[in-house]
This record gives sequence, structure tokens and C-alpha cells, in this order.
Amino acid sequence: ISWTESTAPRPPAPRPANKSSGFLSRTLANLTHLLYWPLTPGHKRDILASTSAKTSTYHLRGPAQTSYTLGGYLEAVLVARDHKGRPKTHGGDLFRAQLLGPYLHTGVPGDVRDLENGTYLLSFPLLWAGTAQAQVRLIHSSEAVEVLRRIWREEGATVDFTGYFRGPTGYEENMTCNVNPLLFGEKQDICYYKDEDSGELWFCAQPQTLSCDSLVGHSAGRYWKVTTPYEDALLARNLTDQVLPQGIGPVHVSKKRNRKLGKCDCSVAVLPPEQPCYPGIPAPKPSGFYHGNVWYSLACSSRSFPTAESIVGCLAGHIVHMMGDSTLRQWWEYLRDTVPSLKPVDLHATYQSGPLMAVDTTMGIVLHWRAHSWPLRTLRTPVASLHSVVRELTGLAGGPHTVVVLGLGAHFTTFPPSVFVRRLAGIRAAVMALLARAPSTLVVIKLANTGYKSVYGSDWLTLHVNRLLRAAFSDLRVAFVDAWEMTSSLALPDNIHPVKLIVSNEVDLLLSFICPT
Repeated sequence: ISWTESTAPRPPAPRPANKSSGFLSRTLANLTHLLYWPLTPGHKRDILASTSAKTSTYHLRGPAQTSYTLGGYLEAVLVARDHKGRPKTHGGDLFRAQLLGPYLHTGVPGDVRDLENGTYLLSFPLLWAGTAQAQVRLIHSSEAVEVLRRIWREEGATVDFTGYFRGPTGYEENMTCNVNPLLFGEKQDICYYKDEDSGELWFCAQPQTLSCDSLVGHSAGRYWKVTTPYEDALLARNLTDQVLPQGIGPVHVSKKRNRKLGKCDCSVAVLPPEQPCYPGIPAPKPSGFYHGNVWYSLACSSRSFPTAESIVGCLAGHIVHMMGDSTLRQWWEYLRDTVPSLKPVDLHATYQSGPLMAVDTTMGIVLHWRAHSWPLRTLRTPVASLHSVVRELTGLAGGPHTVVVLGLGAHFTTFPPSVFVRRLAGIRAAVMALLARAPSTLVVIKLANTGYKSVYGSDWLTLHVNRLLRAAFSDLRVAFVDAWEMTSSLALPDNIHPVKLIVSNEVDLLLSFICPT
């Protein structure tokens, strides 16, 4: 994989004779735009010259007001400074902004615009009446971002995997596996595996005595050491995900008119759109907000499903196929645990990768979850159960009672973006074919969560993964669940596996697309 001095990678040319080659070539050529991030000029490798959350400040863009109007915006200017208090002269820092209510019940993500000169414009929509408090966090300094960019530029991977080969007598050999044969060195004999449905390739070092076709198991392997001590310091916990000192006091938002949100009688808020949720609906920014612990979409009239009966009433007669990572498995587990009539079927429940199934035979509900195929960081699991998403989609007839939910991203941040782009190209082609033969099929794309803060899965990497996800499916008639915003809007610690409050709201939004009225 060759890289230029630009801000984004230039992966190898796509393979021809692929239905998705058009999207793939367009996306690869467009990576500079999709993955753009301001460059950080070279410096003297001085930690004190990196951006500091303790000295960076933000203030109101205009004069303070005694009261702000519901439906308006609160705007601020952020000045990034280093550890010595000196203003930065370039951009590239990863800040995250939130506007929070007086308790954990209310919150919305703020917009951060990088002016690339050391200052940032912050904008917060005022969506509820009463008290609102801005909060800003420095996730990574621009210098730390340069470390992540270097890893992307120079490393073909930051983790490897273990393949378990077994002979007829039960003798086993464990070998290293990965997405790229070049990672094994020129002298290593390689086994390669190709998924005939998706064209996806996988490589393992060849065992000494066993054949390549004796591969029976897969698991996560090692996390590679890819950073220097200086880079480790930039990514250390005491410099990562730090809250800036309060630059704006609590503001009061006045009511426009007495309009209450749902059943909440604690305060008034901006009402969501009246149009029901349907696939292909344009995505606003922000996509929604929390009020009274409930997520309200700003794209459509999302609904709440607070009881097992309401969930069953929506899912009756539907087959739901969930394919992705463990953050999507949380949806399956939430539904299983919330609805007593959904009885799990023991397929391969002992394996992290599933597959899992729960059924309600009386109401005609079937709920599947299956992990996407490799690269998958998991405990040992049978290779036979690692079906590609393309393989699963190709086997679906689809129809008005079929729901497909895809949740990808978390396992692809340890590789260059070209790996994820190729995977998305194949899945996109399979989704297009499914919608062509069965247009009434509902396809839902779950964006990746916030949560990771290391070189192996930083939020900065996840942010770009989500950009690629939107680019892959934005022109198709699919629905999006913006888990990035839903996991970053409340005063709760980031967690790649969010708490039940957030998962339940994510599932409610899914159900709002299944049952819009």
C-alpha cells in the first residue's frame, strides 16, 4: 500500500470484474475528501508543545444574553493552547462538544468547526427550555492525531489473529493470520482463503505439517507495538479525553410557546418532525437529542417502545437479521432480555461470534444475530461459522417482513481504510441486489459507537469509519441509526459497549423504522 504526503491514503487499484467496482473506484479516488483532516506541522517532539485541555479556553462568540430562545443556537469560540499556555497556530485537534441539561436526562452534541489556525467555532442547538450547560472535551491533541495518521500511513495492521489447524488425529498447529500476505514476510509460506460470495481474502502462515484446508478455528491474536515512547506519552490517559475548564456558565433557554415533548411534563422542547421514519430520509446534523432519557430524532417522528408488549406488537411477523460486531449484538441481547416471549435457540451461543437466534412462535418473530467475518477480534470460534455479510445477504429473499441491520466498524480501525472500503464495496453491491429483488426489505445501517481511545481503536479512527459508512450507503434507500451521536450526547463515560439506557434508545429508533406509525 503506497502513501503520498497528502492527508489521506491512496490504496491499491481495485480488482476488476466486481459489481461494486464502480463504487470502489469512486470511493478510493475520493478518499482525500472523505478522510480529510488538517495536517500538523512538525515540531521538536516536545510534549509541552502539544495541545492541552487545561490551558485551552472557549468563550461566547457574542455578548452574553440574559436568556436564549428555544430553537436558536449558542455559539462559542475555542482557542487551543499548548501546555505552556501558548496559542496554537494550526488546527487538527479532536475536540468533542456537548450541551447538557442539569441532570443526565438531557443532551445534544455540539458542532465543532476547525478553522485550521488554532481556533474552533462551536455551535450548540437549543432544543429544550430551562438550563443548559456547554461542555467541551479534548479527545486527542493534533500531535496525537499525527501519531494515528502515521500508523495508518506506515503500518499495514496493528493486530494479528490466530488460525487453528487440526489434523485427522486431533493434532493442532496454531498459526498467525491477517488481511494482507505482505505482513508475513517474503520467506513465509502462506495459505490464502477466498470467500466465493464476497471475494474477500484472508491469509494465514502455512502450518509445518498440516495442509491449508485443515483450518478449523479463529481467534484474536496479538496487539502489535507500533508506537514510540514519545508517541505513547501523547496518547496517554492523562492527555486523552480531558474536559476543558468551563468557559461558559449555565445559560437559560426561554420557552417560545407551551409545547411539550411527548409525555415529559418537566420542561418544553423543540418538537421533532411529524413525518414518520422511513428509509432514505435525509439526515440532519445533529440527528437528534436526549430529553428525559429519551432520544428524539430530528429527521423523523421517532417512537418509544417502553414495554415488552409494544415491542412484540411492532416485531410481529418479522424476521430480523442482524450482522456485525458486538455493539450490534447488544441490540439482540436487549430484545432477548426485555421480551420474555422471545425464546433463545441454542445454536452456537457458547461462541462470541454466534450465530444467535431467538423466536416467538406465537407472534411469528425471528431474531438473528451473526458476527461479520474476519477480521474479527474474538475468542476462539469455528471458522465454519464465520460467514461474510455478503454471503448472508445473498441468501435472503427479502420482502416486507424482512429487516436487515448492519453494524460494522469497530474491528476495522486496526487496518488501513482501504481494507474497510473494499469490504463496504462488496456489502453495498449485495444490499443493492437485495433491494432490487425485494424493494420492500428494510435495511438499517448502525454507525459505529464512540468509546475507543487507543492507537488500536481511537475515536479519531472511528470518525473516519463512519464517514465511509455514510458514503457507502447514503444514496441507497436505507435507514441510519447514528450511534456515534447517541453515544456521545449525555454526561456519561464513553464505552464501546454503552449502558442499557443508550442501547434501548438505539433499538427504539430501529423499531421506529420497522413500525413508523
